[in-house]
Amino acid sequence: MNLSRTRIAPTPSGFLHLGNFFSFAVTAALAERTGAKTLLRIDDMDRDRVRPPYVQDIFDTLRFMGIPWQEGPMDAEDFNANFSQLHRMPLYEKALDQLAGSGRVFACACSRSQLAAAKPCACKDIPLQQPGVSWRLRTDHETVLNVQTLSGKSIQATLPLSVKDFVVKKKDGFPAYQLSSVADDDHYNVDLVVRGQDLWDSTLAQLYLSRFIPGSSFSQNTFYHHPLLTESPGRKLSKSAGDTSIHFLRNEGKHAEDICALIAGKMNLPAAHDYRGLAAHVIEHALSGNERD
Repeated sequence: MNLSRTRIAPTPSGFLHLGNFFSFAVTAALAERTGAKTLLRIDDMDRDRVRPPYVQDIFDTLRFMGIPWQEGPMDAEDFNANFSQLHRMPLYEKALDQLAGSGRVFACACSRSQLAAAKPCACKDIPLQQPGVSWRLRTDHETVLNVQTLSGKSIQATLPLSVKDFVVKKKDGFPAYQLSSVADDDHYNVDLVVRGQDLWDSTLAQLYLSRFIPGSSFSQNTFYHHPLLTESPGRKLSKSAGDTSIHFLRNEGKHAEDICALIAGKMNLPAAHDYRGLAAHVIEHALSGNERD
């Protein structure tokens, strides 16, 4: 399989943890396996949580753990000057205008607590231009979506209720993750998307969204959803868990080889001393057509 470009797409909302590194390892190893270039795409649209130390930590962690990338920012200064998502706001606004023009979105003033209480949204007659509202995409949960996998197999699925009428524009005026991610992948001509199994619903949401963005090639991408490194059964790692961060382990005197071995042990993988060894087993499993097992 020959592919053109994949991406490492961390969010600078905390120090990167072991699970983040495992995802980077799989992405970098797959890029080498498929001949794809790796783009570093830092997702900084959550402006309330972005902090300069977390941006710097991304570069420190990638270099400390030996993860290569060929495109994107080389340091924090380069990122802020040239690659922040703030520089691509016109791209996101164009996509939002296209969605609004097609009648696919509606304004919503509901709070998260209202929706969490399973109260139905009754906001579908609010003007899109009203301040302080989010924009939600009208979703159809019967449309069949095709997910192209590493093995060449196509998985068919419908949009889950977990992403019913999902947000494409936040109340603060910035694009939501689902929209900015699709727009960025199209912009950079990404054709290999590597992410954790916890983002399967997001992949389906983005495939659904891309159908309404003229010229989008997102649906033609190859996807791999890797297994997760969990803190305890059923509980994925969080950036708030400081003792699982690469930053913490470095300060404790751990080396990259120690961290790779630690992750391999936690995931019951063969012993590994670098990112290639760490990713080898899961990649072979995916190529055999067992991605969703």
